[in-house]
Amino acid sequence: MKLAMIGLGKMGGNMSRRLLRDGHQVIGYNRSPEVAERMAQEAGLEPAFSLREAVDKLPDRKVLWIMVPAGKPTETIVDKLTPLLGEGDILIDGGNSNYKETLRRGESLAEKGIYYIDVGTSGGVWGLKEGYSMMVGGEKEPVEHITPVLETLAPGKDKGWGHVGPPGSGHFVKMIHNGIEYGMMQAYAEGFEILKAKEEFELDLHQVSEIWRFGSVIRSWLLDLTARALEENPTMEGIDDWVNDSGEGRWTVFEAIDLDIPAPVITLALQSRLTSRMEESFAHKLLAAMRNQFGGHAVKEE
Repeated sequence: MKLAMIGLGKMGGNMSRRLLRDGHQVIGYNRSPEVAERMAQEAGLEPAFSLREAVDKLPDRKVLWIMVPAGKPTETIVDKLTPLLGEGDILIDGGNSNYKETLRRGESLAEKGIYYIDVGTSGGVWGLKEGYSMMVGGEKEPVEHITPVLETLAPGKDKGWGHVGPPGSGHFVKMIHNGIEYGMMQAYAEGFEILKAKEEFELDLHQVSEIWRFGSVIRSWLLDLTARALEENPTMEGIDDWVNDSGEGRWTVFEAIDLDIPAPVITLALQSRLTSRMEESFAHKLLAAMRNQFGGHAVKEE
């Protein structure tokens, strides 16, 4: 199949490499022309230096995969591509868009006869080697049309991906996936911090992580990556205790509230990330002052 990859960052670039390696033809566009040129030399994709050029290089029934940050960048690209596409063409959003935005875009494009497929994609920098987990939302026929591409990008033709439902469902499932990820990461982080605090045992945290990787009920790919991180930097030296979030955890918590579903683990994991960004917490200072007021507990001075 021949398709255009719009956005050649780490994930978009690696997805293009995986497709090219399997014999697909890829037109690559990036807002920085030198990125497309480099990918042409390194991986053999066909570069395009404008969105129109990318569209014009595609055969009838054009297929374009957008791999840019969620929010305004995705909105801008969709707006620019819409007048260049026609009835039956397929636009795929592989980023972490909010599913409500996906529903809105899908409805707008459907009025013009353009199919909008949302592919919640997981795999990160390891996807090139291991394959990508893909949660696909969209109408049946266009999803079937791009199935050869999905089978190439997945860990296997029949594993690691699936058509989960109608438009918007792919990004919805990916949102919940990332919310679960927040909780799992937080549990691992807290567990290893407790191990580290038990100083009299002088525990080797990397050794413990390697033990848990095999046969344990808490083994996972996330634990594999944790073990790798502990091997490279056992004390986390040079890493600031500031943890970002890209939005999906927040959206998961909001959705849980809207649906009256309790999600305390995911919610607290998100709150922990927010707490990590506070260089100076007035709330924590006030908590210490309260303890001093009612119990005479000592207050640690700066």
